[in-house]
Amino acid sequence: MVRPRSLGIMSSQSSASGRAVKPAQLLVMLLAFILVAGLGGVLGAGLVMPAVGAVGTVSQTTTDMFEELPSELAFPEPSQSSQILAADGSLLATIYANNRIVVELDEISPHLQHAVVAIEDRRFYEHRGVDPEGIMRAFVNNLSGGQIQGASTLTQQYIKNMLIEQGRISGDEEAIREAAATDYGRKLEEARLAIALEQRASKDEILEGYLNIAQFGPSQYGVETAAQYYFSKSAKDLTVAQAATLAGITQSPNENDPVDHPEKAKERRDNVLRTMLGQGYISQEQYDEAKNTTIEEMLDVSPTPNGCAAAGASAYFCEYVVDEALQSDAWGESREDRQQALYRGGLVIHTTLQPDRQKAAREAVTGAVPVNDPSGIKMALSSVEPGTGNIVAMTQNTNWSSAPSEDDPSATAVNLNVGLSHGGGRGFQSGSSFKVFTLIEWLEQGHALTDIVDSNNDTYPADSWNISCGRYETLYTPKNLESAGGDFMSVQEATRRSVNLTFVQMANQMDMCNIVENAERMGIQTGTGDPLMPYPSAVLGSNTITPLSQAVAFATLANQGERCDARSITKITDRSGENIATFEPSCEQVVDPNVVNAVHHALQGVVTPQPDSTGKNAVLPDGRPAAGKTGTANDDSAAWFVGYTPQLSAAVWMGHQEGTKSMFESTIDGEFHRLVYGGAIPAPTWRNYMSTALSGQEHKPFPEVGDRQLYGERVTVPDVSGRSVGDASAILQGAGLRAQVSSSGAYSALPAGTVAGTSPGAGSSLSLDSVVTLVPSMGPPPDDSGDDGGGGNDDDTDGGNGNGNGNGPPDDRGNPRDDD
Repeated sequence: MVRPRSLGIMSSQSSASGRAVKPAQLLVMLLAFILVAGLGGVLGAGLVMPAVGAVGTVSQTTTDMFEELPSELAFPEPSQSSQILAADGSLLATIYANNRIVVELDEISPHLQHAVVAIEDRRFYEHRGVDPEGIMRAFVNNLSGGQIQGASTLTQQYIKNMLIEQGRISGDEEAIREAAATDYGRKLEEARLAIALEQRASKDEILEGYLNIAQFGPSQYGVETAAQYYFSKSAKDLTVAQAATLAGITQSPNENDPVDHPEKAKERRDNVLRTMLGQGYISQEQYDEAKNTTIEEMLDVSPTPNGCAAAGASAYFCEYVVDEALQSDAWGESREDRQQALYRGGLVIHTTLQPDRQKAAREAVTGAVPVNDPSGIKMALSSVEPGTGNIVAMTQNTNWSSAPSEDDPSATAVNLNVGLSHGGGRGFQSGSSFKVFTLIEWLEQGHALTDIVDSNNDTYPADSWNISCGRYETLYTPKNLESAGGDFMSVQEATRRSVNLTFVQMANQMDMCNIVENAERMGIQTGTGDPLMPYPSAVLGSNTITPLSQAVAFATLANQGERCDARSITKITDRSGENIATFEPSCEQVVDPNVVNAVHHALQGVVTPQPDSTGKNAVLPDGRPAAGKTGTANDDSAAWFVGYTPQLSAAVWMGHQEGTKSMFESTIDGEFHRLVYGGAIPAPTWRNYMSTALSGQEHKPFPEVGDRQLYGERVTVPDVSGRSVGDASAILQGAGLRAQVSSSGAYSALPAGTVAGTSPGAGSSLSLDSVVTLVPSMGPPPDDSGDDGGGGNDDDTDGGNGNGNGNGPPDDRGNPRDDD
């Protein structure tokens, strides 16, 4: 069976449609049509022409109409609704210009086929496009002043509907008006095309086309859509009563609508049933049963909302998919072509959204910050699958709507997970979650996690920065939060405690452009689409970025440094399953796996249970390995937790939609918070989502960190005791270490002014370029008792050897709280 859209019937606009037809001309044409319909095709038209030659121009007009029958008839495919499906095949949304689902004739109940033929064109299987008997009856009735009758066959009605549809698809309002006109010229044009169609298509093909193109309700096009709307079933399963009801609608889709006008619909339905009985399509028993069925008993209305609002909590993801489809050059020649196909082409868009994880994300987010919470604070979560880039969850604690309302004041169409290009905003400052990209550059430059870094320097002149891709001309004076940090600290400990000045000091030793390039190649994007700014403050998260891009970047870590671009669509097919476009994962190795393993090691420390924890952290149940990073923007205007396991990545953001409003002293879900930082609310929200999303999956460990990345290139601290400070400094420098002199000395048996010892002590193993503190000797201690007794000379004094040398992993005590 040829599908209705394959009938392919397109007509050039006939010149006859625009002519004024006089009664005498009409009579000649009418006679011609009757003869054509009776004898069939052009042969009959040729026989009649000589007989009417005396009419002159009328004869020529009629001859033209029949001799110019189209040799090719190719209408565009009827508009169909498109569907957006979740990864499990469940329906997210339906999008359409006209709500229609095209089906083949064998998918339509014979009762409905019979009902339509009986009431619309009882001689359908006998005539050849036009019905001579109907034409004569209508002609006589109309001339006698009776109610105007059209005498259109199903074939003619099909032609008319397809001409209207052609105008809708092309946006040609004039063509629509012409096709819908009821003047005789238009009716003659329909008849001409109907004769041509009947020479090329079977009756079944024409009936199939009509049943799919006709309007069976105020907003229901085609029988399948109408059956699903009115009766919540397919057209193939309709009863006699239901079939007669639908067949009765087409004459006046609004007036005969059984939902709004049940009495009128019943009257029309019963008329169809009588006609079916009279023509032998149903038995008396079937007639009685159907007639005694009330409209209310039959109806089981299932509306098909148009657009992503029907996706509920997944509406933001649905809108993202629409934007992705329209912007993709993987299919369609232009955006206009893609838009036409989306709204009229009957597409099926298969997406990556996993409903169970989407549900877990929504519950985690709204459980932390309820919808319309009086605080006005918003929360968003994006979750991405490493290795594919599949967006498996995307949600926020608002309901999708084009505008807020009194009942739903936080409702918005703005997707807080994405940027302006996909219906989102300008992004949000990332806070300390951005420190990860400084850590990556540190490791790529050959440094190690156990390197000891000055964590107290808070003044950086403009010329101290290396920014190869830009300029910076301002003194930078960062600070630690609430006195966090200290003089010196290992990079690993600074990562766990998120100490600002440690990371600023690290960045100051490298090229800022490399740091932001790390972020961009791992997937970080600003909300505006502009490049990240490589200013020193970027180290602490001053760029405004999107939650989805954070999830992608951390999924890059989970995938051993291979970035996979965010993917929301896997394929686009038509309704029959034929492939239109496939969207494969787009992945690229962007970070050395050895570096990534070190990052795993450091970020696991952030989610390691802490003895003094309040319980609001990101620790996953049953010891599941996880890694992540907190982030808090200036004035607590945004708080983040971004984390991952080998199987899944997720980013949680919270703040005000305005982006820069502080969350200080907020009451959220009834609980007062003096501060709102990454470890307080986003971290447990992330934990709650991940716990559910990964339920039942195996616990996968991260690869072990290599010694090179953990300890760096190791050197042994030489023994410089008794040397002058200058000589000792030179010896340390020659060994690949840096020397600094302690501000206080130590008593020793060595001459005053020489080196009494070092910290770390001689023989310690340190990373290359580590700092060693020289402790000057103050000579022997004073002899207060006058008795040297051996108590005044301690030859073992070395100024503090051994403690705090950074040889092992940092202590894991303390809250996982940002220092921003």
